[in-house]
Amino acid sequence: MLEQIFGVPFTLLSFLVALSVVVFVHEFGHFFVARRCGVRCEVFSIGFGPELFGRTDRHGTRWKLSLIPLGGYVRMFGEGDTMQAVEGGKEVAEEEPRALTPEERAVSFNHKTLGQKSAIVFAGPAVNLLFAIAVFWGIFILVGQPVTEPVIGSVVEDSAAADAGLEAEDRILAIDGSPIDRFEDIQNIVQIGNGAPLNLLIERDAAELNVTLTPRPVDGTDPFGNDVRRYLIGIGASGQTRITDLGPVAALGVAFGQTYEIIEGTAIAVGQIVSGERGTEDLGGPIKIAKYSGQAAKTGAAGFILFMAILSINLGIINLFPVPLLDGGHLLFYAIEAVRGRPLSEQTQEWGMRAGLALVVALMVFVTWNDIVHF
Repeated sequence: MLEQIFGVPFTLLSFLVALSVVVFVHEFGHFFVARRCGVRCEVFSIGFGPELFGRTDRHGTRWKLSLIPLGGYVRMFGEGDTMQAVEGGKEVAEEEPRALTPEERAVSFNHKTLGQKSAIVFAGPAVNLLFAIAVFWGIFILVGQPVTEPVIGSVVEDSAAADAGLEAEDRILAIDGSPIDRFEDIQNIVQIGNGAPLNLLIERDAAELNVTLTPRPVDGTDPFGNDVRRYLIGIGASGQTRITDLGPVAALGVAFGQTYEIIEGTAIAVGQIVSGERGTEDLGGPIKIAKYSGQAAKTGAAGFILFMAILSINLGIINLFPVPLLDGGHLLFYAIEAVRGRPLSEQTQEWGMRAGLALVVALMVFVTWNDIVHF
């Protein structure tokens, strides 16, 4: 109802809420570990540009919401070449570089150990993943884990499954050696395989059989009307389901497993896109994320929270890519420093950052154009 009333504003608001939450989670990871390492955090901002409103806490950190809500940052003392101060809620750069006092060195990011700096940088993506695990954990504790039995209910005529001789009531035990516990496992493996031949171990009339088939691509739409390409083998679930009640410990394990499945699927998909095995139509930019945000919000609070968990995982993964400017790029520089025993030259790091910025901007332009083309 809200989406019908407000339309685009509803979708935009949903996008900004989802993005702000996952960005806050990410930046809070940096902030929390930085504080534990004794770094003075001067600014914690959601958004960029002029400050809309904010407050300064007793530690001197300025918490603020800025005009352009497309990201965020934590500014740590000594992180860059130019010293920053916060006066009256505004960041002011010192006119002339100067030597730091011993007290300032003690709270400067650049004067922390290599291990501490690495921990601070890694904490952002790590907390993104922990947030998703916490969301899945809460849901599995509250409602349990719904499981669809991996039993075939129907076989589509002239499909890959029909050609391979699969029948209704066949139970799929394993695919390419991976055990199958639920029907969703079949769907995940088929999609990740991207059309590669699959070897199925099935149970029929108490006997085990091996069957090989090749999924076929089918262009269609998802439940929200978005164009997608799926790989199908042509089977339907039998409808046999069970709800597995999970205690806190078991639910935590399943939550980790769910998060790992999403990470694995995302990593494989990215690798396939880079290698040319998969088309770029699956890449999503801000327009597609906004569209999915509105669709998820329309399903209710639970669906929207789940969407934010998945978005948080993707933000964490992307930031771990070894591209200068991203967290993974900083970690790459620190790893090189650990091996060499000294950091890369400032000029090398500067050129790396410029290349990283160019790559990130080019990617953002591409995915935005991709969103418009496939909108």
